[in-house]
Amino acid sequence: MKRALISVSNKEGIVEFAKGLKELGIEIISTGGTAKILEEAGLKIIQISEITRFPEMMDGRVKTLHPNVHGGILARRSNPNDLKELAELGIETIDLVVVNLYPFAETIAKDDVDLDEALENIDIGGPTLIRAAAKNFKDVAVVVDQADYPIILEELRSSGGELSFKTRLKLAGKAFNHTANYDAMIDNYFMGLLKKETEEMFPERMQIRLEKVMDLRYGENPHQKAAFYREIGAPAFNSVSTAKQLHGKELSFNNLNDANGALELVREFIEPAAVIIKHANPCGAAVAENLAEAYKKAYEGDPVSAYGSIVAVNRPIDLTTAKAMTGKDKFIEVILAPSYEPEALTVLKERWKNVRILEVGKLLTYPELPASLPIFDLKRIQGGLLVQELDREDLIEEELKVVTSVQPEKKELSDLRLAWKIVKHVKSNAIVLVKDGALVGVGAGQMSRVDAMEIAINKAGERAKGAVAASDAFFPFRDGIDLAAKAGVRAIIQPGGSIRDEEVIAACNEHGIAMLFTGMRHFKH
Repeated sequence: MKRALISVSNKEGIVEFAKGLKELGIEIISTGGTAKILEEAGLKIIQISEITRFPEMMDGRVKTLHPNVHGGILARRSNPNDLKELAELGIETIDLVVVNLYPFAETIAKDDVDLDEALENIDIGGPTLIRAAAKNFKDVAVVVDQADYPIILEELRSSGGELSFKTRLKLAGKAFNHTANYDAMIDNYFMGLLKKETEEMFPERMQIRLEKVMDLRYGENPHQKAAFYREIGAPAFNSVSTAKQLHGKELSFNNLNDANGALELVREFIEPAAVIIKHANPCGAAVAENLAEAYKKAYEGDPVSAYGSIVAVNRPIDLTTAKAMTGKDKFIEVILAPSYEPEALTVLKERWKNVRILEVGKLLTYPELPASLPIFDLKRIQGGLLVQELDREDLIEEELKVVTSVQPEKKELSDLRLAWKIVKHVKSNAIVLVKDGALVGVGAGQMSRVDAMEIAINKAGERAKGAVAASDAFFPFRDGIDLAAKAGVRAIIQPGGSIRDEEVIAACNEHGIAMLFTGMRHFKH
């Protein structure tokens, strides 16, 4: 390795790396700001204009797009004709290309960014250099990641200035991945611009960019390998993917899945709220005047199922709440909260050595998320992906109708609204029972709605008397209503829309049950 071209936007570690290359006798060609920094560090470099015999122009827009540069990178060392052409044209080979790209992601993440600024941060020469070097990786090494600087120097020193085929192949793969991600980021930005102009939500081709956060011990089951990836450039609001782990064992596949479900449910509420998730379904949920009371009510909804669960709250956890959570009969796998008071955090850590404690930061409720923000729900099927908008709709007041002669009481109406928020996050077919601001019974993931009603009633037991029910979709028959009436349910909220709606309404009137239609269903599969 004799010559390196260095042109980086992120200059972290580049001086030390360049010094290491110079110590190995490698010439350095550089551009613009990178050249200035290297020269200020006392390194002798070759300006890119000495190679191109042409000045950088248009404020650096054009500087490396030249045959004297790309000929030196793309020439196949094993091809005599390539080398003959270089000699005839007076072009020397370039053996190492070190490039990272303009900060497009950081630029478009700014609140005040305009189109012109975004366009100026779309790199042209950089991706071209990277792709040229990666294409010719048999003869040229390409570096796009600062983390690779010390690894490359160590191999060059130990091998007499050579990089192995395996290393160059790995670097080339990383380089193509880097430019692919960069282009996908730009593509997503332009899709957003087009959406504003055309209101087209789903483009013909969709780019989803992911970066690995960590390997997981296993997947849903020990025989399945798994990893956790974070979406690059996802809409900027706090979530499980951005949470900071303050304590406990590493998170498992199931922990992460359930934690996400818990956080998405607690995001529904403005008032102090606590939710308890077990196997992707809520087994406890409540609102109250303060967080400690909300947690106590949520836990009492199903204390048996709450053992080994995931808990999420929408307020900072204080000492009173922490003490309520750490009773001797309680065991929690994961806790999620916007933040923790120091004394509360100490109590939780002392109670459980391994509990995963996640600090999420400020939680935006669904109404607080900008309506224009495209948040997609993705479901993998073999060979494809189902893409839909995230279900963040609540009741539409104009479409909410009392369809029975019996009117709900004020207290029942409040519980019905709570039940409707909860049932949206329960696997379909779903029925939930709510009483006094707390979830008391859940029937989840059943093949028939009447079975879901029966399970919810059995879970609630005596608490079903005077409770309200929510159904994620319409009742196809009156049998579910008859079961609810026998258990003492006082009011029901459901979408409506069955061909037997009149039969169902008549059953409610017969039993003295108030029924509300929402005009909206909440299937969750």
